[in-house]
Amino acid sequence: MANGGGRRKGLKHIGLRQIVLAGAGLLAVLLAIGWATRTPPGERPYLRIAGKGFLFNYRLAEASYGFTAQLLRPVANASVIEARFEDPVGGPPILVTERLWPASRQYAIRTPGLAGIRKDRPYRVTVRLLEGWEHKPIFQTEFTVTSDLDGAVMPKAPLTIGPGYARNPAAVIGGRT
Repeated sequence: MANGGGRRKGLKHIGLRQIVLAGAGLLAVLLAIGWATRTPPGERPYLRIAGKGFLFNYRLAEASYGFTAQLLRPVANASVIEARFEDPVGGPPILVTERLWPASRQYAIRTPGLAGIRKDRPYRVTVRLLEGWEHKPIFQTEFTVTSDLDGAVMPKAPLTIGPGYARNPAAVIGGRT
């Protein structure tokens, strides 16, 4: 025989034992990588700001701004998210609170309708997570939101009225209703 009568070695002769050992070794390496790169639950923040921005609803002639927050850790019953938004026309911050519910992990929080929004100007937002009935502060973050548009783009009156989006006779656009 060409190979001296011995057994041929190669992939054809890998046994079940070698496959199990290779799989166990790969699993051990993956588990070690996962353990080394994980964030311990006690070190994760309570909230993550997932998105932020301005909303210009030209049909209702209303502009607002806000953010979306994701709850990353469990909190006690009766907890709330408290957001203080800088008012574009000055004065005290606009306070908005949102109660947290056990079945929800994502919350969209925004201001009521605003006036005086200026393009490219950052507006400050302070967010606090208040836990339990005592509303003990357990998390706080600050960020800014900047508009790409000026508030002057909004019509003076809503373009539509009512639940069917009927034309608003009081809305005048370019000399026409």
